[in-house]
Amino acid sequence: MKNEFRHHWQQLDWDDISLTIYSKTAADVERALNAHIRSRDDFMALISPAAQPYLETMAQEAQRLTRIRFGNTVSFYAPLYLSNLCANDCTYCGFSMSNQIKRKTLNAQEIEMECTALNAMGYEHLLLVTGEHQSKVGMAYFRQHLPAIRSKVSSLMMEVQPLSTQDYAELKALGLDAVMVYQETYHALTYQQHHLRGNKQDFFWRLATPERLGQAGIDKIGLGALIGLSADWRTDCYFLAEHLSYLQKHYWQSRYSISFPRLRPCAGGIEPASLMSDAQLVQLICAFRLFAPDVELSLSTRESPHFRDHVVPLAINSVSAGSKTQPGGYANNTPELEQFAPHDNRSPQQVADALYARGLQPIWKDWDGFLGRN
Repeated sequence: MKNEFRHHWQQLDWDDISLTIYSKTAADVERALNAHIRSRDDFMALISPAAQPYLETMAQEAQRLTRIRFGNTVSFYAPLYLSNLCANDCTYCGFSMSNQIKRKTLNAQEIEMECTALNAMGYEHLLLVTGEHQSKVGMAYFRQHLPAIRSKVSSLMMEVQPLSTQDYAELKALGLDAVMVYQETYHALTYQQHHLRGNKQDFFWRLATPERLGQAGIDKIGLGALIGLSADWRTDCYFLAEHLSYLQKHYWQSRYSISFPRLRPCAGGIEPASLMSDAQLVQLICAFRLFAPDVELSLSTRESPHFRDHVVPLAINSVSAGSKTQPGGYANNTPELEQFAPHDNRSPQQVADALYARGLQPIWKDWDGFLGRN
């Protein structure tokens, strides 16, 4: 059956969950820390204010679980922005149709130049990103360009507009390995307030996207909430954990990843509705590792070099580096086209060296042809 998580979501009361999170006590946190397998109620305790004094203990346990499951490896990927055309009007995004920025969609030659530049930086693992424009950068565009891009890398992810199950199955046949699709916020009223025009206004179509990905057999599904969009990041991230648990139960053949984007400056951008401190983001990352030890946790260049250098060794096993958030940014840097301003502007090698210094092993390539990937 389709759209099942919608029915589960409708049984969850935002205000009740928020009250439960904020009522957690030190005893609840200690019980969660001592649990062998942690429940969603334990996760509530771990993201609650009551858990803040236990951050060091959480970090130690998160690091232990990460090393057990992923060893000392950290996967490197780069976002490749193909287009900043967008038919949505979203208050928080630099690509929003109402923003007066230069628009660009890469052609085949420009895409090849970008891939060449990324390969020269060591990248074999790319995330294709576009604005959401069904007619100009929809399936026809993906069919035209995906095979050529896939031939130059060993693993390919996408972060584009939500598509149908059939479209995802077709893209998988063209070499797609993973899809990132962020709900932005699980609070429907807040979602409505920030999505003013375009197909992205459809909260439930977006909510069901990971299920369509699971039905299409996509290998990895990436989830996330845009931290700072709703007035309560804790409750939003609890809903994210509910979504993850549901998908793991019903689409267990797929792997999952969680990202932790905080609002960053962009053209026409808004002020965050809720501020999350660095310590609170560490708390959230560690809570997810304790709750879901097998899930990939990813941290992008939205965060500062200092923060990433200190937090990646705790629980993160996937990072971007040297990211350009505009079409054509690797071969020809044009900041006026960017979606948001990255905070960590170091080169991939500088980021890799910082991880080497902490005893971690950067991984640039996670598939090879002889392992059965074409």
